[in-house]
Amino acid sequence: MSVIDLINAENKTAFSFEILPPLKGAGIDKLMSDIETLLPYNPKYINITTHRSEYVYMPEPNGMYCRKLTRRRPGTVAVAAAIKAKYGVTVVPHILCSGYTPEETEYTLIDLQFLGISDLLVLRGDKAPHQKSFTPEDGGHAHAIDLQHQINKYNQGFFFDGKEMDKLPPQFCYGVACYPEKHEESPNAERDLYWLQQKVEAGAQYAVTQMFFDNEKYFDFVDKARKAGINVPIIPGIKPLKKMAQLNVLPRTFKIDLPEALASEVRKCKSDEEVAALGCEWTINQCKELMAHGVPSIHFYSVGAVDSIAKIAKAIY
Repeated sequence: MSVIDLINAENKTAFSFEILPPLKGAGIDKLMSDIETLLPYNPKYINITTHRSEYVYMPEPNGMYCRKLTRRRPGTVAVAAAIKAKYGVTVVPHILCSGYTPEETEYTLIDLQFLGISDLLVLRGDKAPHQKSFTPEDGGHAHAIDLQHQINKYNQGFFFDGKEMDKLPPQFCYGVACYPEKHEESPNAERDLYWLQQKVEAGAQYAVTQMFFDNEKYFDFVDKARKAGINVPIIPGIKPLKKMAQLNVLPRTFKIDLPEALASEVRKCKSDEEVAALGCEWTINQCKELMAHGVPSIHFYSVGAVDSIAKIAKAIY
């Protein structure tokens, strides 16, 4: 079943989470252990992130450094296939504009098709660390909606170069991202909402939010989306606080606000352990309120927070 079918079939708030493929050269055992920690809470689907290539500086024998383009976390397709085969859970690999040519994207779609994986999360992706602003690959897509058009064309039986396939392929279903506190590059919230509407009209079946810590911002965002005619499920993305440093790191990295009620409590904490306990308590209350409002699913960003998410899921599911 596709993500949208799984969500629509539920009579209660579904549970899902996102995982990060291991670094190149690292094993998959820790990742599988994290998944098994959360499996008892019946995840309806598991997202697998994708990362673009980036420049790294490698030492040379002469003491100089050579700049090389490398992908530090390969294996999104392979990890998705392994999870599906081992656990039978619906998997949702991320598909990016960032760092990929349309031809590379097409081969990813072909690989996923062979593996029987038909759910995607379609994203523009972040700019590379060496870029001042987002720049697509040569001939690549600048926006998520452009990538949607390529996937739609593939679903219709056409390769990127216009050549028609011998037969219609299995259909990919996909969701997109949305931002209750506005995408950092959008000039205003209204324009940001306009582009979400365009992505839905282009075929997105649901949207997953950037993390947020203030439910009122999510409720206000959903209300504005409905008034704009956006009626697909809008799934809240949630990440529990784990460390003191996140008080400054998360707002700076993800361009979000932390409610003062939460921030003031974090400042009282004496250790990361106390912050983690506070993060669990805050997130449990946050999720209970979301569930009381009938959200279709809660999607957890699990990187570095699997143990906390297990405690939260035990409390709310």
